[in-house]
Amino acid sequence: MKTLKFRHYLTESILTKKKYSTWRLFDDKNIKKGDIISLVNWETGKEFGKASVTLVKETKFADLSEEDYKGHEKFNSKSEMFKEYSTYYNQPVDDNTKLKIIQFKLT
Repeated sequence: MKTLKFRHYLTESILTKKKYSTWRLFDDKNIKKGDIISLVNWETGKEFGKASVTLVKETKFADLSEEDYKGHEKFNSKSEMFKEYSTYYNQPVDDNTKLKIIQFKLT
């Protein structure tokens, strides 16, 4: 089964269905609409849920729309967002960086 890992501070918002979208960079998992995925706590390695993928969309940070932010955690600024993703992936991130938007529904 394909997995998506989330930092511990995001698990509660996923379980309460406030967060139902994730943005992934340099993704090699080939996740597609209709896939059933395991949701895993990044720090503990333990599964905290399963979900069905409802949408997969590829874009660049510069092209994100208001719709793309729905179901995703908010950032105070673009620089904060780029810094967080640069930390996650240990690579520089900017407007030209490609990302994959994955929306899901808990099962």
